[in-house]
Amino acid sequence: MESPLLQLPGAVPADAPDQEVAAHYGEPSQEQRALEAGTAFVDRSDRGVLRVSGPDRLSWLHSLLSQHLERLAPGEATQALLLSPHGHVEHHLHLVDDGEAVWVHVEPGTAPELAAFLDKMRFMLRVEVEDLSDAYAVVTTPREAAPGVPVFPDVVGTAQIIERTVLPGLAEELRPAGLWAYEALRIAAHVPRFGLDTDHRSIPHEMGWIEAAVHLEKGCYRGQETVARVHNLGRPPRRLVFLHLDGSVDRLPAHGDPVEIPGGRAVGFVGSAARHHELGPVALALVKRNVPVDAELLAGGVAAAQEVVVSPDTGANAKIDLRRQPAKRA
Repeated sequence: MESPLLQLPGAVPADAPDQEVAAHYGEPSQEQRALEAGTAFVDRSDRGVLRVSGPDRLSWLHSLLSQHLERLAPGEATQALLLSPHGHVEHHLHLVDDGEAVWVHVEPGTAPELAAFLDKMRFMLRVEVEDLSDAYAVVTTPREAAPGVPVFPDVVGTAQIIERTVLPGLAEELRPAGLWAYEALRIAAHVPRFGLDTDHRSIPHEMGWIEAAVHLEKGCYRGQETVARVHNLGRPPRRLVFLHLDGSVDRLPAHGDPVEIPGGRAVGFVGSAARHHELGPVALALVKRNVPVDAELLAGGVAAAQEVVVSPDTGANAKIDLRRQPAKRA
């Protein structure tokens, strides 16, 4: 559902999958500074919102997802993954229980599919799944939440689920910052985003989601075998990297552009890219594990230096060895 804030003066729609909210309101750099300073909020109302109620909700979600949820305390926010039988990430969920129901927010356009999957897995359990995306919206804001509002940690401020009708009034009280501002801070914080920084083969270890969204000692769930194997043996096929892009180039690499090493060999793809008000152009990319950590890269033809986000040898029993290129002889 298109956000009413797209009607504000200067509002420019973001690119897919975020075309229902604003990329900016005419002043991208100032919006980013205001967001970082805690004087602005971000409309993320294109995200899907689910509500899972019923007395069996926590044990049921615990059996389906990668996170330990049986004893999730009211008000405690967490993350979880729905994995395929082969351990590939199918959905990335942000969850919080309010004592009566679990509130979930997910990537734009993914709520109907997730709700349909959850609904068919109910069997005889006492749970109910509702897709409330048309009635509720996600915002990232520096303001304290009103009583009863689901709250989640975020890269700046907190993410909150509010009634969609509140959005226009919020813009009268706080400066709105577009999604460009939020994405720049997210990328700089090394936080990957499902669907942008992942593909259909992505597994949790590659994305650095093990600490945030996976509990390694919980019982069986779909895809657990892959998680356990990679954790015990280490060395996932690929790894997430943060890229400092050449600031002299007047364009950003596009989502899906190849990441290459000198000589033109493709070693990965660009996920998301943005212009940070202090760091300049930055991006996240997924590259092959054996790419040396100090290798200079080309991201969509733009020169890039990498920072390690996920170690090439992640896992409980792996030897940590950040491989670098051989020193050049004099």
